[in-house]
Amino acid sequence: MRQGRYFHLPENPADLERLWNEGTVPQGGLRPAWMEEEPTGAYRYLGTTRCDSLSASELQQFVAELGELEMYGVFGEPDPQQPGTRHLYLHAPHQAIFSIGIYAGDWPWRLGPHHAVENPVLRREDVSDVVAAFVADPFMVRAHGIWYMFFEVMNWQTQKGEIALATSDDGFEWRYQQVVLSESVHLSYPYVFEWNGSYYMIPESFKSGEIRLYRANRFPLGWSCLEILLRGPYLVDPSPVRYDGRWWLFSETNPLVQHDTLRLYYARELKGPWVEHPLSPVVRANPLVARPAGRIVVFGNTLIRFAQNCAAAYGVDVRALEITDITEQTYREHELMAGPILAPTGKGWNAHGMHHVDPHPQSTGQWIACVDGWYDGI
Repeated sequence: MRQGRYFHLPENPADLERLWNEGTVPQGGLRPAWMEEEPTGAYRYLGTTRCDSLSASELQQFVAELGELEMYGVFGEPDPQQPGTRHLYLHAPHQAIFSIGIYAGDWPWRLGPHHAVENPVLRREDVSDVVAAFVADPFMVRAHGIWYMFFEVMNWQTQKGEIALATSDDGFEWRYQQVVLSESVHLSYPYVFEWNGSYYMIPESFKSGEIRLYRANRFPLGWSCLEILLRGPYLVDPSPVRYDGRWWLFSETNPLVQHDTLRLYYARELKGPWVEHPLSPVVRANPLVARPAGRIVVFGNTLIRFAQNCAAAYGVDVRALEITDITEQTYREHELMAGPILAPTGKGWNAHGMHHVDPHPQSTGQWIACVDGWYDGI
C-alpha cells in the first residue's frame, strides 16, 4: 500500500484483496438503501472519513485521492445525516486469476503435470516491470537451444493486456524477462511461430478491429507490425497453421461474446490475401468447442486443434478436435476424445478452470506443453 495524505492507496491486486479481507459486511445503517438490491457479499465496509474541516487545498488533495481509490473499486458514500462524512466501501474485486504451468505427456492431447515441475511456473507476482493482475495465454518457441515463452500480462493499472517474455533452458524452470510488446489497444494470445527463418507473432488485438501480423526485427525483444491480415468487428484468438501448401487461420467471431462461432480463412502466402472458407463459420452456436485454446498441431496427415469450453462459463476446460478434411472447398472435424483433455483440479492455481495449451514434440518422443489455469481471486 502507498500512503497518501488521507488514504492508504492500493498499488497492486494483492492490496485490494487485503482491504477486502480487512473490511466488514455492511449492516444496519452502514448498508445504504441502494445496496439492498445488491448481493450480500458484493461489498465490504472499510471505515469512515471526514472532510468538513479541510482547507480548499487540502480538500483538493482529498478529492484527488478519493478519485484514485474509485479507480480500484473503493468509493466514499456521503452520509446524509452528517455533512462532510463519507463511509468507504469496496466493491468485490472478483477476477479470475490466471497463472501458467508446464505439462508433459505421450501425446499432445494426453498431458498432465510433470514430476520435475513445480506448477505454476509463472504467476502474476513474477512480473517485475508492470503491476500484473494475471498472466495467461502462453505460447512457446525453441530457438538457439533456449525456450522462449510469450504470454499475456494483464496490466493492472491500465487494464490492458501486454505481451511479455520468459525463458528456459530445459522447458521446466522459467525466468521472467520483460514486456516485449505493448500497443494502445489490449493484446493477448501471442501466437508465435517460425517461418522461413523469421519469427512471427499473431496476437489477439480485436479492440483494434484487426488481426495483425508482427515480425521480430530483433528476436525475442523487438517486434513490429508487418501486415493487417483481416479486419472485422470481433476477431478473437486468431490461430494460424501451415498445412498442405496453404495457410489456415481460425478465429472466434461472435460480437455478442457468446464464444460460439468459429470462422476459417485461408491464404497461399502468410501476408495474404486471406479469403474466408465457403463453409465458414465451421462451428455455429456451440460454445463447447468454438473458441480457440492454443496452437494447432500438425499430427501426421491431420490437424489437431484445441478449443476452450465456454458453455457454462468462460474457459472452464480444453477440448481436442481432429480435423480430418481441410481444403479450399471442404472441412470436417470431430472431437478426438470424449470430454476435456485439460480440466480444473478444484484447488490451487487451476482450481476453477484451464483454457489454453501449446504442445511441442521432444526428441525423446514425449510432448511438453505450456498451459494456463485460473481460480477465482475472492
